[in-house]
Amino acid sequence: MSSAALSEHEVERLTRRGLRLAQFTVAYNVIEGIVAITAGIVAGLVSVIGFGIDSGVESIAAVLVGLRLAARLRHGEADERKERITLKLVAVTFFLLAAYVTFEGARALLTGETPEASPLSIGLLIASIIVMPILAAAKRRVGRRLGDNLILADAAETRICVLLSISTLLGVGLFMLTGLAWLDPIAAFIIAIFAVHEGREAWEGELVEDDDGDDD
Repeated sequence: MSSAALSEHEVERLTRRGLRLAQFTVAYNVIEGIVAITAGIVAGLVSVIGFGIDSGVESIAAVLVGLRLAARLRHGEADERKERITLKLVAVTFFLLAAYVTFEGARALLTGETPEASPLSIGLLIASIIVMPILAAAKRRVGRRLGDNLILADAAETRICVLLSISTLLGVGLFMLTGLAWLDPIAAFIIAIFAVHEGREAWEGELVEDDDGDDD
């Protein structure tokens, strides 16, 4: 469904919902990022630090999306030129994340750094696996109903957080069980692959088309 099939009231209602979801994303990820980066530095876990950086990147993307949605509500319509620019800026955040975790993962492998066990990181990652799929699905529903690439890009960034949480939890958890330090940077490389893929789709504005075939 696209916004053309919706009433003006419904478009405004969905836009406000998208804005609230973006605001929640910023608040949650600021806290999550601070905890993750702190825990990652203390334990020497590069993937957990990357996870915290991702939380900051996701917050930036949500702020950009939220600003555009708020502008729509103020002016009653979207500024397509500014929204295309914003979408590309959101895409750049994916690429920055991929570059960071790739660099840090390679550095960890080359230097042979050995991380420490981190129960706090495990708890944080489990919380993210619970919260983020719900948030991503809510954004995706709003974005699809509006036919809105900005909201769908924000949803994709949140999905990256889900995948990142799972891969990081596996890497950290397996390290704690096996002591194999290379599992942590490998988890970081998996994150980078997901980020590049979603960033390319956001840059090219393909998110609406790609999501159309797999939603209910």
